[in-house]
Amino acid sequence: MSSGEAHAQSAVTGVPNAMQGFSQNRDQPIQIEAATLEMRDKKKEATFAGNVKVVQGDTTMTSKTLVVFYESSSATAAPAPNSAPAPGSKSAAKSAPIQSATPGPGGSSSIKRLEARGNVVVTQKDQVVTGNTAVFDTTTNLITMLGGVVLTQCKNVLRGDRLFVDMTTGVSRVESDSGKVQGLFIQSGKDCRSASPGSGSPLRTLGPSSKPK
Repeated sequence: MSSGEAHAQSAVTGVPNAMQGFSQNRDQPIQIEAATLEMRDKKKEATFAGNVKVVQGDTTMTSKTLVVFYESSSATAAPAPNSAPAPGSKSAAKSAPIQSATPGPGGSSSIKRLEARGNVVVTQKDQVVTGNTAVFDTTTNLITMLGGVVLTQCKNVLRGDRLFVDMTTGVSRVESDSGKVQGLFIQSGKDCRSASPGSGSPLRTLGPSSKPK
């Protein structure tokens, strides 16, 4: 793909999606569960692996691995999780809100970035977002999901290459390198159960600045 084609990508803004739950629940603590947790203090990294589950308020994210990049105010400071479980054990630790680059209550470390990798699924109520990778940048308060991104709400579907969510404003943006952000929207009420099969329009290409109702 040439640089000229890359700049001609399609984008859709103002799309409701599950990833916005991290913005809406930004003041609530995060609980992380995983099979293992590997600490690399020299690199200031903590890697959760094995059935990783992140819960903040009514928003849940699952992935194969979750890498936490952190900064500490002292040489003995721990990363965002309060404690490291023994290898092979379940971990359930609370951390500072991921939207904040400041230490959590009673903590002496701050999260710089989180990277969820492998079959990332974010769920909030009737909304689901899936992709290959999700990056939470606390310095810019921006979430980026990459790789075959699919947003669903009830039977409404939106597909693109990237999803950006500004955790400060809550505004979302879906981009596609091919110039085609595709969507399927069901004409029904708010109740998911009221959407009958075949009541939606076919997947259609959405141009730049399109805003599905």
